[in-house]
Amino acid sequence: NLFPPQHLDDDTVSGSNWITENDVQHSLSQTTKTTRKPYCGYKQQFLSKREQAEQESLLAAIQWPKPSDGKIAFVQSTDPARSDFVIVKPGGFFRVGDQLEVLVHMKDFQGKPKQYGGDYLQARIHSPLLKAGATGRIVDCRNGLYKVFFTLLWPGEIKVSVSLVHPSEAIQVLLRLREERPDRVYFKSSFKSGRYSETTECNVCLPGDLPVCNFTDLYTGEPWFCYKPRKLPCASRISHAKGGYQKGLLTQEESLFFQSDVNIKRPILSSGPDSVIVKPKAFTDSSSMDRAEDPTVSPSGYYYEDQWRSRTHWIHHFNKSDDITKCLQGKVIHLFGDSTIRQWFEYLTAFVPDLVEFNLGSPKNVGPFMSVDLKHNILLKFRCHGPPIRFSTVFSSELRYIANELNGIVGGRNTVIAITIWSHFSTFPVEVYIRRLRNIRRSIIQLLDRSPKTLIIIRTANVQELGPEVSLFNSDWYSFQLDSVMRKMFSGIAVHFVDAWEMSLAHYLPHNLHPKEVIVKNQIDAFLSYVCPLQT
Repeated sequence: NLFPPQHLDDDTVSGSNWITENDVQHSLSQTTKTTRKPYCGYKQQFLSKREQAEQESLLAAIQWPKPSDGKIAFVQSTDPARSDFVIVKPGGFFRVGDQLEVLVHMKDFQGKPKQYGGDYLQARIHSPLLKAGATGRIVDCRNGLYKVFFTLLWPGEIKVSVSLVHPSEAIQVLLRLREERPDRVYFKSSFKSGRYSETTECNVCLPGDLPVCNFTDLYTGEPWFCYKPRKLPCASRISHAKGGYQKGLLTQEESLFFQSDVNIKRPILSSGPDSVIVKPKAFTDSSSMDRAEDPTVSPSGYYYEDQWRSRTHWIHHFNKSDDITKCLQGKVIHLFGDSTIRQWFEYLTAFVPDLVEFNLGSPKNVGPFMSVDLKHNILLKFRCHGPPIRFSTVFSSELRYIANELNGIVGGRNTVIAITIWSHFSTFPVEVYIRRLRNIRRSIIQLLDRSPKTLIIIRTANVQELGPEVSLFNSDWYSFQLDSVMRKMFSGIAVHFVDAWEMSLAHYLPHNLHPKEVIVKNQIDAFLSYVCPLQT
């Protein structure tokens, strides 16, 4: 039982962009009674009172509404084709800056209205001719109705799009998999001595009573285990790699909730008009830009003419490579994380002629990578985060945790650090992710303490293309939950955010785990605008 019975009637706050009607705050005492299985019997976390309280409030904040009756038949699950939305005042008079409200009515495959919430939706407004777009804020009324709020940020004809990413019935399956099948992506390591080598399975946690090698990190306490090779010692480990994906995770009935052209990322159509006309502001005011950076502002920005405009800081568009060179002159830029920040390394190295990759002999796509501009004294580095990481082959000596790497950086006004860490944690219970972020956050706070002028940027998660397979391992719903945790854990410290989530969701291009170049360029513009803010 993932949720204690006393939560069934509560309204739960779920994620930064997803709140429920009465926005009830949980008392911590209620959330401590959860009957969740501890993850890994032999690897209990020892948390201070403060860490424990933070973890409980984070888990409470992302709790997801669930149907009250256990098993739901497929025909009674949400059907996006029979569901619809209405614009609340379609013929109303709208000006830039106004709110637009949309009501979504969910129905099942028999056309009956749904009586409970928990569906995962995504929504955007857009003007295709203007290449403009922004995301909406979704409120689950817990009764089959959803409200979507949009801030109208540009004039013209603005169209509303709503899609069902997963029905609530599928979310329950994803929840079960996250708790019960953290082994559904598995990893492997090679051990080698002379000519003899062996390969064994590895993970954050290994089931069974076979002897294991304990590779738990001594500094961060991050757990990592491999089954012990038959003949070789644990110290002979030479590499880490993705093992594979478990098959046969779903029952026949459950698999019906994950069908590409039926109920994964399907549009919900309007039963009336699906667009409004927005007039320009009566007068120009400068108040749109005076708010402090807050990772939970919704929306954090919007596209206009294919350029991202943030609502929290001015973005300068670096269209010429010289502008980037000027901005980065004399700086060391460290990029830490997964392949979605490796895209930044690739973009900058390709776009800036004087920035030349220095061949470290690293495996393709894995790294570490380094580019150098000797003339302008620029050093750009990429390194992947520590395990769990689903990369092809990472040498043991290059398996480093971001927290430890940060502890080895002196910092200062010429040091820029950008971090993204999310996608490879989607198959694990959220506590595994919270622990990782807690370690990274501690190192960031120490680094800013000794070198307050160091610039630290966090790149959020992004949305991606989903099919029946990918959904079970890397669903946007998993990413959304992790991203909500990350934003909460890093709010209130001196880091900046590049909102890759909204930048991928608000854009007209199809969703992609590795967003296309026009989106990456906008991420880079947002990033460099923190490094070199416009002197106003």
